[in-house]
Amino acid sequence: MSLEGFGRYEVQVVVLVLFVAVLLLGIADSMVNSYIVLFGADVVGLTPFQIGVWSSVFAIGGIVISWWLGRLFDHRPTRTYAVAVILLGSAGYVLLPRVSSFIVLLLMAVTVLGAMAAAFPQLFSLARAVLGEGAAGQRSGPLLRAAWSLAWAVGPLLGALVLSRGGYSWLLWTAAGVFLVSALTVLVVPRPGPVAVARSAPGGTPVLLTVSITLFFTAMFAGGLALPLFVTRALHQEAASVGVLSSVCAAIEVVVTLGLAALPARVGQRGLIVGGFGAFVCYYALTVVSSSLLMLVIGQVLRGVAIAIVGAAGIRYFQDLLAPATGRATTLFTNACTAGLLVSGILSGLAVEHLGYRATLLLCGVLAALGGVAFALGSARRPAESRHTAKMRDSI
Repeated sequence: MSLEGFGRYEVQVVVLVLFVAVLLLGIADSMVNSYIVLFGADVVGLTPFQIGVWSSVFAIGGIVISWWLGRLFDHRPTRTYAVAVILLGSAGYVLLPRVSSFIVLLLMAVTVLGAMAAAFPQLFSLARAVLGEGAAGQRSGPLLRAAWSLAWAVGPLLGALVLSRGGYSWLLWTAAGVFLVSALTVLVVPRPGPVAVARSAPGGTPVLLTVSITLFFTAMFAGGLALPLFVTRALHQEAASVGVLSSVCAAIEVVVTLGLAALPARVGQRGLIVGGFGAFVCYYALTVVSSSLLMLVIGQVLRGVAIAIVGAAGIRYFQDLLAPATGRATTLFTNACTAGLLVSGILSGLAVEHLGYRATLLLCGVLAALGGVAFALGSARRPAESRHTAKMRDSI
C-alpha cells in the first residue's frame, strides 16, 4: 500500500517507525564495525593482511547481495528482504564469537554478514515505496539518513561500554539483539503496494554520477583512516581528540540532514550536492594546513556538512532520477559507497606509507574535487529529476 492518500498522522507514524528501524540498525552496525578489526586481531588472531582480505570479501558480498535484492525489490516491493537480511546478520553475529577459522570467517563475510549491507538500501527503498513519490517520500531519505548519523554518534560509545563490561562476545551478542529488534520494527511498517516497474531507467545507468559518489566515499574512507594518524603523530594531539573530532562531525551530520528534510521540495538537489562536494574539498584543504585542534574542529564542521548533503540528498537524487526503480537507485548509490570503501583501504595504506599524512589528506581532497566535477558533468547531461517524479510532484 502507499500512504499518499492517507492522513498526516498515519504518514508521521510510518516515518517514525522507519526512523526507529534505521536508528536501531545503525546503532548495532556502529557497535560492531567500530571494533570488528580489533576483534579479528585480538580474539581470532588474524594478521593485518587477513583482516584486509576479510573486509574486502565482506564488501564484495554486500555489493552483490544488495544489487540482487535491489532488483527484486523493484519487481516486487516487500518488507521481507529487509527483515530477512537483518535476521541473517543477527544470527551471524551470535555465532561469530565462536568462530576461529579464517575460511569460515570468509564464508560468513560473503553470506550472512555480507547480507547485512543490503539492509540499509532496502529500508530506504521501503520508505519510498510506502510513502510514495510525494513530499513525504522525498523527505524520507534525509530523515532516515539523520537516524543513521545519530546512531553512529551513540553506537560506538554504547559498544565501548559493553566491551569494557563483557568483552567481545557480549559486544557481538548485544549488537545481534539490537539487530533483532530492528527487524521486528520493520514488520510494523505497512506492506508496500504494487508500483510501476521501470524496465529501463531513464537514460540507463548514470555512470558519471555513480563514479562521482564512489570518488566521494573513497576520499571519505581514506581520509578517515589517515586523519587519526595525522592528528596524533604529525600534530602530536592526544588520542582522545580523535573521538572529539568524530563526535563533532556526527553531530553536524544529524543537524544538517534534519535541515535537508525540512527544505521545500522545490529546492534543487543538484546545487546542494555540488555544494556538498565543495565543502568536502574545503575540509581537506583546511585540515592539511591545520596546526591546532580548533582548526581541526572547524574542519570537521565542513566534513559533517559534506557527508550529510551527499549522503542524504544524494540518495534522494538517485531515487528521483531513476524513479520508479527505487530499489535499483538506492542500491546503486550504496554500492558506490561500498566500492569507495574497497578502494580506500589500499589507497590510504600506500599513500600514507609512501607520501605521508598531509599528502594523503591532500590526495583525498583531489579525489573529492574530481568527484564534484564528475557529478556536475553527469547531472548536466540529464534533468535534475525524472519525468516520473516531476509528474508526481505536480500532482501534489
